[in-house]
Amino acid sequence: MWIIRTFLYWFALVVFTIVFSIMALFASFIDPGGNSAHQCARAWAKTLLLFAGVKVRLQGAVEAIDLETPYVFMANHQSAFDIFVLLAGLPVPFRWVAKAELFKIPIFGPSMRRAGYISINRDNPRDAVRSLNEAAKKIREGISVIVFPEGTRSEDGKLLPFKSGGFVLAIKSQAPIVPTALVGTFEIKPRGRFWVRPRTAIIRFGAPVETKGLKTRDKEDLKNRIHGILHELLKDNNITA
Repeated sequence: MWIIRTFLYWFALVVFTIVFSIMALFASFIDPGGNSAHQCARAWAKTLLLFAGVKVRLQGAVEAIDLETPYVFMANHQSAFDIFVLLAGLPVPFRWVAKAELFKIPIFGPSMRRAGYISINRDNPRDAVRSLNEAAKKIREGISVIVFPEGTRSEDGKLLPFKSGGFVLAIKSQAPIVPTALVGTFEIKPRGRFWVRPRTAIIRFGAPVETKGLKTRDKEDLKNRIHGILHELLKDNNITA
């Protein structure tokens, strides 16, 4: 079954990425600044998960997330499926803070930009600061964002050290951070592997951590705190509850 699911997934990835990217691009012109393009992205992710045989469940402090409050969701990153799982399962509209290379992909990149997703150029500190300021402004206007604070996918599924940018963003926006543990996505498709293993993926939320009153100098303490919370959330590998 997993062999069939693998080929279905790769077929869907090619075909539906083009289809939904075009839809999102049109949606962004019809509804500039709205969530229509994001809804196209959600439909894309749900379609890919369906073809791959992957289900998503929510666990943890789901009830603590206020749908009217903008957050910075901090998630571990261990698979390409993290993106699909978060798009399909996160209960609030959001924007990605993503590396600049993704925005260079034909059709897909312009769709991301038009949808309001935020490009971070890590090789250019000035551009990175400008992008963080742009993201902080969006958050203050009421839009949640997702950050992968590790900066890259884990090779072995273990939590990597965090980079500082996402924590500077949270402090600049004074928005609560929601520690967001992704469980099961590494087993679905680790980095560099062709084959897909269908299973249930879990999004496990920690309680929101306030940043009000914090200054940029507090970013290291905040980084260590969130790293510790995510580490604890990832200890529980239960995906059946």
